[in-house]
Amino acid sequence: MLPFEHLYSTLPEPLWVATQATPVASPELIAFNAPLAHELGAKEIPDSTTLAEWFSGNQPMPDAKPGALGYAGHQFGNFVPQLGDGRALLLGEVIDQNGVRRDVQLKGSGRTPFSRGGDGRSPLGPVLREYLVSEFMAAMGIPTTRALAAVASGERVVRQMAEPGAVFTRVASSHIRVGTFQFAAAQRDEALLKALADHVIARHYPDAANAEDPYMALLEAVVARQAVLIARWISVGFIHGVMNTDNCSIAGETIDYGPCAFMEQFDPQKVYSSIDQGRRYAFANQPAIAQWNLARFAETLLPLMREEGDAVVEQATDAIRRFESLFSAEQVRLHADKLGLAAESPQAEALMEGLESQMHQGRMDMTATFDALTQYAASPSDEYRQALLALTTQPDGLTAWLDTWQQAQIASQDSERFAAMRSANPVIIPRNHRVQEVIDAAYDGDFAPFHTLLAVVTKPFDESVEARRLAAPATENEQVLRTFCGT
Repeated sequence: MLPFEHLYSTLPEPLWVATQATPVASPELIAFNAPLAHELGAKEIPDSTTLAEWFSGNQPMPDAKPGALGYAGHQFGNFVPQLGDGRALLLGEVIDQNGVRRDVQLKGSGRTPFSRGGDGRSPLGPVLREYLVSEFMAAMGIPTTRALAAVASGERVVRQMAEPGAVFTRVASSHIRVGTFQFAAAQRDEALLKALADHVIARHYPDAANAEDPYMALLEAVVARQAVLIARWISVGFIHGVMNTDNCSIAGETIDYGPCAFMEQFDPQKVYSSIDQGRRYAFANQPAIAQWNLARFAETLLPLMREEGDAVVEQATDAIRRFESLFSAEQVRLHADKLGLAAESPQAEALMEGLESQMHQGRMDMTATFDALTQYAASPSDEYRQALLALTTQPDGLTAWLDTWQQAQIASQDSERFAAMRSANPVIIPRNHRVQEVIDAAYDGDFAPFHTLLAVVTKPFDESVEARRLAAPATENEQVLRTFCGT
C-alpha cells in the first residue's frame, strides 16, 4: 500500500535494530486516516480486515522493514544512557506527495531489544488520546506527528489495572530526537555521531550542508524550529506533560503525546501529568525546558564543530540563547493574531499580559475566553460582551481591559484581521473530560463518541451546534485534573 524506503536503516547499529512485531490476538480496525494515506502515496486502500492485520503488526506490510530505534534521554532531568523504542517499530519511510520523506511507525507492537522488561504494548486509552490530540494539532497548523491508524488488539494490557490494548500507527517527519544524539554521543564513537548528524542535515536541514560549519548551522536550525513550535503550543494552551529530551524532535514536531492536556482554567503553573510531581513541565515552564533540552543537543554536537575549546562552547551558547528572541518574535505575532490586532501593533504584548492576568485572577477558561473575544470582535454587540464577561469571576477588571483592547482593536479592524483572529482561536479543543468520555465509552466497546469527537476537533473553527456542545468547558463534576502516561 505504501512505497516504503529505508534510509535510516543504513545507519549503524545500535541506532536501528531489526525487530519484528509480536502478533496480537484479535486485531480490529478502530480508525484509519485515508486522506493521510493518500498524501503518503497510497494508491489503493485495502479492506478493513487487511488494514487491521497490517497495522497491528500481525502481517508484515509489503516492503516494510521493521526496526526499533535507539536513543537515550534526560527524564525529568536525570540522564538515562539507553532508552530506545521499547514498544515501537519503524516500518520504513515514504516520500509524500510534497516530496518530503516521512516515517511510518507502529506503537504498541510488542517487545523490542530496548523494552527493558516491559511488555511492549499500549493500552487503548493513550492510543485514542494521541489520535485525537495529534490530529487536532495538525488541523491547527501546529507541527506534529500524525495519526494514520488505530487498531484494537483483542488483548488486555496491565498498567494500574487490566485495560484493552491497541496499536497506534504514527507518521512523523522523522523519529530522531535530542535523545538520539545523546545516545550516539554516549557510544563515544565520533563516526557514528557524524553519520547521524549528516543524515539529519540531508533529511531536514539541507541548507546547513553548505554552511561554513554545518554542525553549528544544524544547531541553529533546530533551535529556530523548536522556538516556533513551543510558541505555538503556548498559543493554544497545550501542555506536553513529559518534555524529556527523548521526547524532543529534531524535526521540530510535537511528538510523544503521553499525559498531555490543554489548559482550561488559566494558570501559568498548570500541570495535568500525574508523573510531574515537581511541576518541571508546567505550562509556563515549557519555553525554558525546550531551551534546556536544546543545550543538551548542543553538547552532543561539540565534537563535530569546526571551532574547539572555549570558542566552540561560546558559539553554541550564543545559538542556544537565540531561542529566547526567536520564541518571543513568534509569540508576538501569535498574540497579535489572537487579539485581532495588526502584527505591528505596539500594544499587543501589554494587552496579552493584561488578559492573561484577568484570566488567571478571574478563573477564566482560556479557549472559551479567546473564542468569546473573537465573536465579540466580529460582532461587538452587548450580547457578546455579556457572554464574555460571564466567563470571569471579576467582571470589573475584565471590563476595564475590554475598553483598552477595543481602542487598540478599532485601529486594526479589517476582514483579514478577523480571519487571522479566528484562525488563531479555535472554537474547540480536545478537552480533558471529552477525551476521557471517549476513552470510557471505548472501554465499553462503543467507539461512536471517539469518531464524533474526532470529526469535530479536526475542524476546530466549526461553529455548528454539535461543535459548540462538545466545546463547552467541563462542569465542576466533569473536570479531569490528572492525565496518565501510557507506557
